[in-house]
Amino acid sequence: MSFFGEFKAFAMKGNVIDLAVGVVIGAAFGKIVNSLVEAIIMPLVGILLQGVDFKAKMIKVGEAEVKYGLFIQSLVEFIIIAFAIFLVVRTINRFNKKEEAPAAPAEPTATEKLLMEIRDELKQK
Repeated sequence: MSFFGEFKAFAMKGNVIDLAVGVVIGAAFGKIVNSLVEAIIMPLVGILLQGVDFKAKMIKVGEAEVKYGLFIQSLVEFIIIAFAIFLVVRTINRFNKKEEAPAAPAEPTATEKLLMEIRDELKQK
């Protein structure tokens, strides 16, 4: 099989298509969460912290600017995305959980059968 034939076979597998769809949806979901964090959550956190704007928080080290406020905002976004994905996966797992049928009792071994016969004999006496 040629290189392109192998690539086509790989690209057309169901898992690769599902992964591509997941990446696209994940990117869109990331934009939604980013907007939620920037427009709603961080301003509320800023109000709670007496008007602190996290985007503007930075430390100057010589000529360099260490923008730790952006890092804090990204961390909040990550936590929200991780929690949302956890909830989605948890819900999907609950729907996919199959009720396990109780296992049939195992056939007794020869030793167990012998012990049961002895027990029954003793009960009769």
